[in-house]
Amino acid sequence: MASAKPRCSSFATTSRTHMRPSEGTIDDSFLTETKNTQNRKLSQKRKTLSCQFSIGGQLSPWPTYTSGQTILHNRKPCSYDYRKRAGSWQKQPLGITKPRYLEQLENYLRKELLLLDLSTDSTQELRLQPYREIFEFFIEDFKTYKPLLSSIKNAYEVMLAHQREKIRALEPLKAKLITVNEDCNERILAMRAEERYEISMLKREKMNLLKLIDKKNEEKISLQSEVSKLRKNLAEEYLRYLSERDARKILIADLNELRYQREDMSLAQSPGIWGEDPVKLTLALKMTRQDLTRTQMELNTMKANFGDVVPRRDFEMQEKTNKDLQEQLDSLRSDYEEVCKEHEILLQLHMTTLKERDRFHSELQEIQRTSTPRPDWSKCEDVVAGGPDRWQMLAEGKNSDQLVDVLLEEIGEGLLREKDFFPGLGYGEAIPPFLRFDGIVENKKPTKKDVVNLLKDVWKQRLLEEQKEKFPDFFFSFLEHRFGPGEAMAWAYTIFENIKLFRSNEVMSQFYAVLMGKRSESVYIKQKETVAQLLKEMTNADSQNEGLITMENLSTVLKSTFPFKKEEKIQELMEAGGWHPNSSSADLLNYRSLFIEDEEGQSMPFVQKLWEQYMDEKDEYLEELKQELGLELDDEVTLPKVREALMNIDPSLDKRTLNGYLSWAFQLPMTELPEEGEEKEEGIVVQLKIALQRLQMTDIRRMGSREQEPAS
Repeated sequence: MASAKPRCSSFATTSRTHMRPSEGTIDDSFLTETKNTQNRKLSQKRKTLSCQFSIGGQLSPWPTYTSGQTILHNRKPCSYDYRKRAGSWQKQPLGITKPRYLEQLENYLRKELLLLDLSTDSTQELRLQPYREIFEFFIEDFKTYKPLLSSIKNAYEVMLAHQREKIRALEPLKAKLITVNEDCNERILAMRAEERYEISMLKREKMNLLKLIDKKNEEKISLQSEVSKLRKNLAEEYLRYLSERDARKILIADLNELRYQREDMSLAQSPGIWGEDPVKLTLALKMTRQDLTRTQMELNTMKANFGDVVPRRDFEMQEKTNKDLQEQLDSLRSDYEEVCKEHEILLQLHMTTLKERDRFHSELQEIQRTSTPRPDWSKCEDVVAGGPDRWQMLAEGKNSDQLVDVLLEEIGEGLLREKDFFPGLGYGEAIPPFLRFDGIVENKKPTKKDVVNLLKDVWKQRLLEEQKEKFPDFFFSFLEHRFGPGEAMAWAYTIFENIKLFRSNEVMSQFYAVLMGKRSESVYIKQKETVAQLLKEMTNADSQNEGLITMENLSTVLKSTFPFKKEEKIQELMEAGGWHPNSSSADLLNYRSLFIEDEEGQSMPFVQKLWEQYMDEKDEYLEELKQELGLELDDEVTLPKVREALMNIDPSLDKRTLNGYLSWAFQLPMTELPEEGEEKEEGIVVQLKIALQRLQMTDIRRMGSREQEPAS
């Protein structure tokens, strides 16, 4: 008995030494070899211990009522064996010790645990080894329960291996989490530095504005002082001119007095006058006095009328000076008013800037609190099947949201391939008719190319028929006709899961939207007709039938096919077709390559841009309709108002197309729509939001310019 224990201890020590690699991790091949060696040695050890630990080939019956650790028996108290054992236990003396087998196992376990090296990373793995050996001894000794105990041991071993694999898989995620945390901290620091820089720039701009305001105030004060100085000069000039007027009047009076005196002296000194006839002289004197009186009266009249009059030359000079001053005053006043307005605008701009700064600061804090850092998409190169080349092809020209869809599709595709069956969704009313089934259905696991070709066949068959039945029913009928009634449901579930997953694929996404009732068939059909018409126009422009047209011909075809597109939209289509700003109008273009599809149904950038413009134009059209109605989304709108708004924004709508739009918006058959003028204001109503959503589902587009007169 003493010789067996050292062999067990040396074996356990050796196994633990081999299970600790230098790097602290456990190699799978090494573990497998070590376990095989352990199993061989355990088998030898069991043979030895089975002979040493048992007494006469039988286990020692150690009762449960003795001191120390107890062994619980899973037996019903009401059973006969339980009563028999209970009676026998009551008869046993209380001084019975533990069985020798149990004591040896406990001593062996205690020694093995003491020999463990607890300083390594694999301590917990090594601690299980002694317990595993003890459990192996039990399995070998209890022959009857060996299968059950072996299955229990195997189940635990499988679970431990699974947990080990999980831990090993989560170790890179821990490093990735640390890296992401560091990136977030760096971004936060960068955003804070940028915020401090913006605040300093705003403060500097504020100081500049305050300096400008002070400068304008100083200019205003100087102008006011200049105006007061000019007023003072004007008053002085006015007083000087009044003094000159009075002096002029006095001078004129003195000159007249001197003239009269000189005339009297000349008459007195003239010797020939006294020889004249007195009657004649008397008459001449009388006439002279009359002339003098008249002249005096005229002089008085002129003095009365023109006493305050200044000379025209002085008046014109003063008038010109006054006019110049008035213009200067008006200019200064207008400049002052403009400066005041600019000052108010700057104050308002300053207040607005402060509010925006506070708002941006709060938004920044909210973003810093809630947002996640921009992902590094280059990490997906080593994960996606196909390596960096395929990931570059998948990620080309896509934003983060689209890249997330691509990554989800790649992950979902792998999970979809692993599924062998789909659970049935039942027969509920919310379940589409083609998916109503109880039980499990087989996953046919077709390739993406097979699914796309099958969907194209569905559309071809749909266009050949009269489209009397609903599209989901037609889809299931097509599957029954193609694969038979027994396989139709399996193919329906398989195709549905594929088109629901691959949203970035044009054919699958459009088919899913039509199948689930999110879009009308007319949208797909009209788009295909538009592409076919465009190809036909380009073929007609190709006079040599070589598959080549000039860029000028491409522009002409686009403008004739889409007469209501703006010039920038035409430019976008030409750029998608291969036109560049430095290319000339005579450059040739292989127009047939614009309409090629790859094996998965993906169109060329030209057709994709055509679809994007169609969706944008539809959104603009519906937004214009909403603006014309002047209502909120939660408000209700009547059929006459929608009819009137549609005719206002698109006068070229014919009656049939208009009724088609109204039929979709209000979910009424075209035969039940009231005629124009017969509607009642309180008649058919619907919520504006619902009406716009319904119109978004159908093919709605502008038929003419808004200024055009409505068609008769």
